[in-house]
Amino acid sequence: MFRLYGWPYKKYIGGSVVLNILGAVFNIFSFSLIIPILQILFKVGEESYAFIPWDAEGIGIKDKLIGNLYYYVSLGIDSWGAGKVLLLLCLFLVGMTFIKTLCNYAASAVMVPIRTGITRDLRVKIYDKILGQPIGYFSQERKGDIIARMSGDVTEVEVSICSSIDMLLKNPILLIFYVGTLFLISWQLTLFVLVFAPVMLWLMSRIASKLKQRSKEAQSLWSDILSQVDETLGGLRVIKAFLADSKMADRFRKVTASYRRKLSHVARRQALAHPVSEFLGTTMIAIVMWVGGVFILGEHSVIDAPTFIFFMVMLYNIIQPIKDLSKAAYGIPKGLASMERIDKILDAPNTILEPAKPRSLDSFNSEIRFDGVGFKYTEDGRQILSDVSLSIPKGRTVAIVGASGAGKSTLVALIPRFYDVTEGSVTIDGVDVREVSSKSLRGLMGNVNQEPILFNDTIFNNIAFGVPDATMEDVVAAAKIANAHDFIMEKENGYDEPVGDRGSRLSGGQRQRISIARAILKNPPILILDEATASLDTESERLVQEALDRLMSNRTTIAIAHRLSTIKNADEIIVMDEGRIVERGRHNELIALGGYYKKLNDMQSL
Repeated sequence: MFRLYGWPYKKYIGGSVVLNILGAVFNIFSFSLIIPILQILFKVGEESYAFIPWDAEGIGIKDKLIGNLYYYVSLGIDSWGAGKVLLLLCLFLVGMTFIKTLCNYAASAVMVPIRTGITRDLRVKIYDKILGQPIGYFSQERKGDIIARMSGDVTEVEVSICSSIDMLLKNPILLIFYVGTLFLISWQLTLFVLVFAPVMLWLMSRIASKLKQRSKEAQSLWSDILSQVDETLGGLRVIKAFLADSKMADRFRKVTASYRRKLSHVARRQALAHPVSEFLGTTMIAIVMWVGGVFILGEHSVIDAPTFIFFMVMLYNIIQPIKDLSKAAYGIPKGLASMERIDKILDAPNTILEPAKPRSLDSFNSEIRFDGVGFKYTEDGRQILSDVSLSIPKGRTVAIVGASGAGKSTLVALIPRFYDVTEGSVTIDGVDVREVSSKSLRGLMGNVNQEPILFNDTIFNNIAFGVPDATMEDVVAAAKIANAHDFIMEKENGYDEPVGDRGSRLSGGQRQRISIARAILKNPPILILDEATASLDTESERLVQEALDRLMSNRTTIAIAHRLSTIKNADEIIVMDEGRIVERGRHNELIALGGYYKKLNDMQSL
């Protein structure tokens, strides 16, 4: 994961490594001042020290450093007195500690752009993937689950993994420097300490072993919660109308109770990290104190008391990096579980692939043609369309009718390539739509759907949605043609009036006229109408139909209709049943034929 998303921020990583090294070095030097301070406090005048030449042979670097430090301290005591030297050492300790803490803060601060940047990049990548997926993908995925992965799972990655990056960079550096210092002080005691490290790591891994799976299950239940909330908000009228409040509440309580149980299990296991590392660290300190005391009190002492205290201080400093690493060991499995769920979206195959060398299709000049088209949503699924052949010449209005499930919407969705045919081909001006870029293809088309889709923005921005450089004059002209200008001007803010969530502040007819104005402004040569007046009352239908008649003028129009009265004047009516074309012709011709279309017409006349 870090190799994919962290690489753009490598300069911050380098800065953090350098600052952490400086922090570790200053920390060691600041604590090393404990030795001369203790010497002054407890051993003043007891020993005399001589300067050891740095090129002296047979003497280790550690002995040279300590011996010469004691020499200069004793020299200072002789010249200025123990009190002044002690004050200088204490001030130097404070200064070194200030620089150390400054380096530690800077090291953490430079990691912030990495953490926030990775989570931003993840969200953007998921959103781009969602925009790039074909329509069929969303018929197989729950909207609440997608939202949960984009919100909860990405947040979990930020909290669990990205927050652990700082620990994973900082703490190994601290451990290397601290352990190296311990070896310089006393390799015997350090080897004894290192015996306990594998035991501690083994216990941590045992506790964290099932954390990833439990976290994955918890995040899956969180998706169920969001899906139920989404269903409830979308179906609130039905829930209240059928007195199903208690039923929905019980469903919600059950899934939230399951989520609570899983989350509690994960939290309890994660909470073990601190007390276990605390207990093991204290145990190690106690044992080392006992062993070190034996070394000091023994006849052949390998370490003096002030140096042993410095050893203990450095050893205690090692405990915190180990604790932080243990937290990371618990947090990362949780984040990886969420990352697996995110990868399910990011790795989802896109069945609508852009052509490697797209052909040009800048205008529509001749016809849309279906040749032997067959379609299934999945390879082993039901045949939705079978052997459909159809030509739609430029400038003609073609209506497609049939019972629900006949394949009307699927057939029309093949033109803008929302789906790809599984048999045959769809061509525009003789060019297969699969050989044209989606942007070029869909730029030729405008859509008006049964359920008008508006965004939580102003009326102006909804009309100008597909035309970024549209002016107010352009938008007003489109609104007038769509019979929308009058009701817009009655609003308090006119064209700057917010439409609300999904256009909730507008009536159904007003929403539809806004969507028609949007299509008029785009001015596409091909117009697709999908039950554009099916859900409107009589007055709204009249106003919308007038707007549609203006929109359809001099365009190639493909209209899906249940209400046959709205398509009587179509140049050709295509009648579909069970994925096949069963009849075609003009309204009067089909009535005279006395077949399936006449049966549909008679049923609506009753």
